Amino acid sequence: MGIPSCHCNGGDVSFPRGPQHPTTPHHLNPHFLPRVPPPVEAYEAAMVLSGVGDALGYRGARWEYCTSGSQIHAELAELGGLEAISLEPPEWPVSDDTVLHLATAEGLEGEPLLQELARRYVAAMGDMEGRKPGGSHAPNLPSGTSQLRPGEPEGYRIPFNPKGTGCGAAMRSLAIGLRYPRASELPALIRVSIESGRMTHHHPTGYLGALAVALFGALGARGEPPERWGAELLRVLPLAWEYVESTGVAIGDNAAAWPFFGDAWHRYLESRGLLEGGGPPKVPLLPSPAERDAVYLGWALEGWAGRSGHDAPMVALEALLAAGSSWEDLCARGVLHGGDSDSTGTIAAGCWGLQRGLKPVSPGLHRGLEYRGRLRDAAHRLHALAWGTS
Repeated sequence: MGIPSCHCNGGDVSFPRGPQHPTTPHHLNPHFLPRVPPPVEAYEAAMVLSGVGDALGYRGARWEYCTSGSQIHAELAELGGLEAISLEPPEWPVSDDTVLHLATAEGLEGEPLLQELARRYVAAMGDMEGRKPGGSHAPNLPSGTSQLRPGEPEGYRIPFNPKGTGCGAAMRSLAIGLRYPRASELPALIRVSIESGRMTHHHPTGYLGALAVALFGALGARGEPPERWGAELLRVLPLAWEYVESTGVAIGDNAAAWPFFGDAWHRYLESRGLLEGGGPPKVPLLPSPAERDAVYLGWALEGWAGRSGHDAPMVALEALLAAGSSWEDLCARGVLHGGDSDSTGTIAAGCWGLQRGLKPVSPGLHRGLEYRGRLRDAAHRLHALAWGTS
């Protein structure tokens, strides 16, 4: 099925049964490209630190399911802080987030690509012992993969799911942005992120989370600062609807559920002074874990911060905006909180690594990381596919 034409200035595209959101800010150039490709080390840092954020936020399910950021930070202090941690199994395994992110990263090559992604998601279910699959996006990930039929015509599609709002599609999609980083590849990024997302989360709140994280990865690879990412997401949402409508799949259900995601992001960006993609962002200090937990809960569905497709990337972006170059602040805000910490950690740490690299991070946090070699190899392959270099 073809990808609909993109009206990059918004055109006459509008949200179904929802408000029209701002289109391209006057100072945000959608055709911006770096003068040179990002170094392969940036991709390596993005993939490896996505695993670090996952394993750290997960802590063998102990911290993912802890609802108190204050308790998590107290336990971290008892461990001696981030510098004292050796992030490796059995105490610090990666969760299902990294297993499925690897399935995405390693499947973004060849044809038919979507069938290959579906096959890898199904296969990944065999590597879930001790990783709590479905915890951060229950109940749809296991049931979603059980409905996939790789190899059959449109076997990568599942029915619309009114409960498919979780963040499981978002947390595995940074690699899509690394694979399709160029502005000219936006139609491919939209198609692959939406289709891979709704393989398990066929609900706009779920699969648009995949689009958001993929877009953040592409913008980060192009050197765009995080202050601009949210405005660009709002610009892209009408194009995403064009694609969804063009597929003819569950149009009525998707249209009815569509407005929530864009409305939530519009409110967030307005509160941070970022609707136009400018800066500096108006991010509150929130010095204590309890204060951060309270703010994140205000964005959440069902009382679990970062659990859903709209707010997992939102928590991650908030952390990126607040932390700047500080890895410790990035972890404090994006990884170590009382919500779905491994999923937000995967996104936040991966995006941070893409722009800041591995050097500021204690070696103990990544040299023994589970699947580090696979994450590194996937990064190198994604860089070669995206930029024609190795």
